[in-house]
Amino acid sequence: MVDRPHVVVIGGGFGGLAAVRALRKADVELTLVDRHPYNTFQPLLYQVATGTLNPGDVTWFLRSVRSKQQNVAFVQGAAERIDHDARTVALSSGEVLPFDHLVIATGVAANYFGTPGAEQYAMPLYTRTEALAVRDAVFWSLEEASVNHRGEDVRIVIVGGGPTGVETAGALAELRNKDVPVLYPELNAYKVHVTLVEMAPHLLAPFVPESRAYAADSLRRRGVDLRLSTKVNEVRADGVLVGDGEFLPAGVVIWASGVIAPEVVAAWGVPQGPGHRIVVDDHQRVLGLDRVYAVGDICVGEGDRALSQLAQPAMQQGHYVGRLVAASLSGETLPAFEYKDKGILATIGRASAVAEVTGLPRLQGFPAWAIWNGVHIVTLLSNRNRLSAMVNLGAKYLAWGRTHNAIVGDTQPPVLHSGASGESQVR
Repeated sequence: MVDRPHVVVIGGGFGGLAAVRALRKADVELTLVDRHPYNTFQPLLYQVATGTLNPGDVTWFLRSVRSKQQNVAFVQGAAERIDHDARTVALSSGEVLPFDHLVIATGVAANYFGTPGAEQYAMPLYTRTEALAVRDAVFWSLEEASVNHRGEDVRIVIVGGGPTGVETAGALAELRNKDVPVLYPELNAYKVHVTLVEMAPHLLAPFVPESRAYAADSLRRRGVDLRLSTKVNEVRADGVLVGDGEFLPAGVVIWASGVIAPEVVAAWGVPQGPGHRIVVDDHQRVLGLDRVYAVGDICVGEGDRALSQLAQPAMQQGHYVGRLVAASLSGETLPAFEYKDKGILATIGRASAVAEVTGLPRLQGFPAWAIWNGVHIVTLLSNRNRLSAMVNLGAKYLAWGRTHNAIVGDTQPPVLHSGASGESQVR
C-alpha cells in the first residue's frame, strides 16, 4: 500500500462496478465491499427461477475485477456502521476500513408495504439465493402435486406487474403450457394456474399504454390469470387473500411488488427519502456529507427526483461518480450528472416482448424479443457468462417443442422467513 487516496465502494452491483472501473487509471487505492463474492445480473434471475439458466450464467466472481485493474482489492462483508467524522466503515466481520472517498451502491430489498404475512410467507426474487429458492419451490410444488394431489389444482401467484412480475409470469405460463404435459403426465395442465396480481389497472407502469396492453394480451394468450386493480390484503401459508375477500390457494407466492432500502441504512448517518433511499444532490453526493456518494437503486435525488430502478441508471451514475472522484484529485469538477435514457425493455415469453428504445420506433413481438435477448446477453459481465447464457437460452428457444430439460436442483418446500420464534419454517 502506498500513501494515496483510499476509495471504498460498498456494493458490487451495476453501479458499484461502474464506479470501480471508472477509477481504473486513477491514482487511488480502491476497496470493493460486498456481502457476496459475486455480482448478480438481476434482470435474468427469473430465468434461473424458472429453470432455464444456471445460477452461474448470471453471476460473476467479483475478485475477477483485478484481472484488468490492479488498484482494487475485494473484501467480502456487509457494512454495518459508517463513522463520518472518523471516515471509517465498520463491516460485519469486525474489520474497519478507513476512506477518503466513499461510494454507496448497495442496492435495495423487497418492499412488502406492511402487507400481513407477506414477509413471512411470500418469496422475493432479487438475489441468486432467492431465485434458487423459488425454482426449488416451484418444482417441489409440481412434484408434490404429481405424487400426492393428483387431480387437484396447483397455483403459483406472482404479486406485482412490473418487468420482474410480467417476465416471471410469462416464463411460468410457458413452463405450464409446454413442459408440464410432457414432464408431469399425472397432472392436468389446465389445473396448473399462474396468477399475476397487480394493484394498478395496468401492467408495466413505465411503458406507454400500447405496450402495456400488448403485455396483458400476451400473458392472457398464454393462460395467465391476470388480476388487475386488485390488492393483496394478506399472504398466508397456503395462499393469498385479495380484493374484497377472495382467497386464492397457492403453493408458491412470488413477491415482485416494489423495493425499499435495507434497514441497516438507517444506521449509516445518511439522509433518507422515499423508500428509505439515500438523498443525493445533482452530483450524486449524499446531502450534507463530504466525499460521500450514492448511486443506483439506493439513492434518490433532492425533491424526490428518482430514476427508474434499472441497470442503466445505476451504471451511468456509477461511471459518473468514478470520473468525479478522479477529477477531484486534481482539483477539478464535473457538470451535474445527466442521465441518458436508452429505453426500456420487457419480455413476456418466446417471441413476445415490448421495446421502447431511444432512437427506434416502439416495437412489439419478435423484433422486441430479439432486441431484449441481444441487450441482456451483451450486458452480462464476461464472455463466459454470455456464452453460457446463449447456450442455455438457445437450448430452450431454438429447440422449442423438442426439449423439456429444465435446470433443477433439490426440489423442496418453500423456505420461509423467520416467524415469531425466530426459526426458519417450511410450508
